[in-house]
Amino acid sequence: MGDSDTTRTGNGAGVWGRHTDAGEGTYTLVVGLETAATVEVGALGTREFDPGWYAYTGSAFGPGGFARVRRHRELAAGERDARHWHVDYLLGHPDAAVEAVATTPAVDAECAVSGALDGEHVPGFGASDCACDSHLVSARRRDDLLWTVERAHAARR
Repeated sequence: MGDSDTTRTGNGAGVWGRHTDAGEGTYTLVVGLETAATVEVGALGTREFDPGWYAYTGSAFGPGGFARVRRHRELAAGERDARHWHVDYLLGHPDAAVEAVATTPAVDAECAVSGALDGEHVPGFGASDCACDSHLVSARRRDDLLWTVERAHAARR
């Protein structure tokens, strides 16, 4: 699944690109998981994750803004231990890596982006503060997941 990289080429209407901490908005982490994983996810309890690709959509409003994305990446790289959000438990698994990040600056579209993603939603994951079923989607193919993330963010710009 390779090294983590937030850059991506193509005509993604600017949703992919070198990430900075500046600003706030909606983000989606594309996460590769090399092997099956059993993860204790805070109050959600134990969850089983198949190897493959996952997209977690969150919002970065309030203190720090998009610095939250850097924090998630540091946790996935083993540079941090503290887990605050459901996705942090998945990212803390040694076989998980953040492969790409899509952002939509200055727009609160977390629920809309997550709901627009094709794939299997992981029940309850990342949606404890809204009425959504989930903010984590799994997919077998990386390119299909990247395409659906790109499309969902571009539609909110």
